[in-house]
Amino acid sequence: MKLPIYLDYHATTPVDPSVLEAMLPFFTENFGNAASRNHKFGWTASTAVENARKQVAKLINSSAKEIVFTSSASESNNLAIKGVANRYRERGGHFITMATEHKAVLNSAQRLAREGFSVTYARVRPNGLVDLEDLEQAFTEKTLLVSIMAANNEIGTLQPLEEIGRLCHQRGVLFHTDAAQAAGKIPLDVEAMQIDLLSIAGHKMYAPKGVGALYVRRRGTPVELVPLMDGGGHEGGLRSGTLNVPGIVGLGKACEICRLVMPEESRRLAALRDRLKDGLLAALDGIHINGSLEHRLPNNLNVSFPGIDLATLLAALNDIALSSGSACASGTPEPSYVLQALGVSEEVANTPLRFGLGRFTTDEEIDYCLGRVVETVKQLRATAGTAAA
Repeated sequence: MKLPIYLDYHATTPVDPSVLEAMLPFFTENFGNAASRNHKFGWTASTAVENARKQVAKLINSSAKEIVFTSSASESNNLAIKGVANRYRERGGHFITMATEHKAVLNSAQRLAREGFSVTYARVRPNGLVDLEDLEQAFTEKTLLVSIMAANNEIGTLQPLEEIGRLCHQRGVLFHTDAAQAAGKIPLDVEAMQIDLLSIAGHKMYAPKGVGALYVRRRGTPVELVPLMDGGGHEGGLRSGTLNVPGIVGLGKACEICRLVMPEESRRLAALRDRLKDGLLAALDGIHINGSLEHRLPNNLNVSFPGIDLATLLAALNDIALSSGSACASGTPEPSYVLQALGVSEEVANTPLRFGLGRFTTDEEIDYCLGRVVETVKQLRATAGTAAA
């Protein structure tokens, strides 16, 4: 076992060696522009892109023509939300989301509000799940879009996508989900779940950073979007810019691997996660597990340690890569906005550790992490008790 141990797989993942192997020829040997139609270099690149499109589509049960390649899930979220708002504004100006969404969704919602749209934040239950009754009551005749993430990036809560999709489609409302954390970890079926738009991030699923995808429904009633960028009309006019062929190849390969290993990998990671959880609960009193234990990503554990200074705890655990929440909100002294939305106490919201397990996490690493966290928390509590005395 090598130190430091990496348990921050929600922030990013290493590139899988098989993904890297698939990508390498497209940096040097097959370096063509996929939009170059007059020679073999361009044809080879274009063929690779279309193959990757099929691989991504197969992961979520869509057709290849419904996959738009982007630079990230954040870009995909922006394109989905703002693209719908700008295309269908004449039909209404109402948007529904949740306070626990990723900042790419929340800040897009705030932008829409500044532009005259109305935004409703559906109530979130203490376990992190959306209140479906409150969501149903939030719909109006002017509702254009509901955007609710598949899996929360801090507490791992899995939302009831099929029920949300049904509520939306009964009312002719579009449904977008940010699946950055869920894709490749849990089964996703855009047809069964009645999803119209779905965002994917490559670097959350063992592909490189700088590549993502957006599923845009074409079957049935096609979803139309106003693009964020204008240019050469790449990706069906929805995302202009020379395609990142190596990254796209990597994303496709990563999706293929995830689809094949998902059942076994999910079982293994859930067992390791529960081993860590049970060990912490058995050894430490007064800790708080955040989010639903039943509806949860298999690789996620979020635990608060009330009474412990979080910065001191993280500094003491410098041989384990952990985080206190979303990487996009790290470095800020504010308590977790996700936990605040759940209505937890200030102490709980201020002291979360997020354990993110992944493909290369081992039993030995989990046992080491458990021992180090328990030992460190007990030491900090003892020190605090001595100081108080």
